[in-house]
Amino acid sequence: MGRPATRPTKLKDGYYIEIRNKGAKSGVKLYSHSKLQMDRAIKMYERSKEVLILGKSVNGKFVEKEPKLHVVD
Repeated sequence: MGRPATRPTKLKDGYYIEIRNKGAKSGVKLYSHSKLQMDRAIKMYERSKEVLILGKSVNGKFVEKEPKLHVVD
């Protein structure tokens, strides 16, 4: 089985959102290559899940420090 990874994973350059069940503390990060793809993924999940917009990642770090919660209008 081996040992678990000790280093955090490196993030690709692109846009990230976190999808989680309503009321949950953690979720799954989804990667999108472009802002348009990120917007499509938000539209797909916004009705049934909480969508947290993590923002753009460059060189493994997020450009914006604070994630934003997406609210359905």
